[in-house]
Amino acid sequence: MVQTTTQRPRPAAPAAHRPWNTAPAHRTPATTAPAHRPAGAALPAPGTPGTGLPATGAPATGTPATGAPALSVLVVEGDAATAETRVRHLQRQGYTASSVETGAQALTAHHQSDLVLLDLDLPDIDGLEVCRLLRRSGDKPIISIATRDTELDRVLALQAGADDCVVASCGIREMLARIEAVLRRTHPRPQAAHTISLSPLHIDGTTREVSLHGRPVILTAKEFDLLHTLAADPKSVLSRKELMARVWDTTWAASSRTIDTHVSNLRAKLGVKWIITVHGVGYRLGRG
Repeated sequence: MVQTTTQRPRPAAPAAHRPWNTAPAHRTPATTAPAHRPAGAALPAPGTPGTGLPATGAPATGTPATGAPALSVLVVEGDAATAETRVRHLQRQGYTASSVETGAQALTAHHQSDLVLLDLDLPDIDGLEVCRLLRRSGDKPIISIATRDTELDRVLALQAGADDCVVASCGIREMLARIEAVLRRTHPRPQAAHTISLSPLHIDGTTREVSLHGRPVILTAKEFDLLHTLAADPKSVLSRKELMARVWDTTWAASSRTIDTHVSNLRAKLGVKWIITVHGVGYRLGRG
């Protein structure tokens, strides 16, 4: 269900700035986008007690191949509108997301997150110092956001302990792709079972060969990955977002149309009863 919120008016951003990073002239305390908000309800007013502290984001599907809770991203950003927009985009892509407005809050709240998205321009502590302190506390992945697109800023951020550094004006697709890339390195997917036998369908994960009724079925690489993913968990319904994460290593929802094409190809090669559409949810494995 799509939920709507009443948007606070704000100045129009210059063309060079990305939509989710409009920084007004005066910073206001950041708020965390709530997990559930009734349709039409107004956003919390800046400065409302508790809104700058971490909060669980909207519920999401399990992480790829494990069924564990969705990965959590902590947004550290001193501007309320920017923080709220970043949290909302992350939640739409299946992450649990929350935000804090200061470096001091980040040093306390980061323990509950899997990744920190750290703006280096903070109202209390220098962002590079926050990055150094976060890195000293462990190996949690950090992506820093620099206001200026200069080599020096990127070098300083990386030397302070960031795993990646992006400029504040980068687009949302690039930001999400960088988050996915860092999380792939730090949270690798477990290996699936090598061989799956669902007589008369046999799937060999080692040789990547498929046979049906003893006859080989020629599949493309992604067709095989999609079939193997569904067959590895035959009793579960997997959403398009889960399948995009497991097979295509992305949570970008707009790309999910490609799943329909691959499902159609698999049905043509295996028979229409092997992959079942669960309307409004996703797909599950059937029995031919």
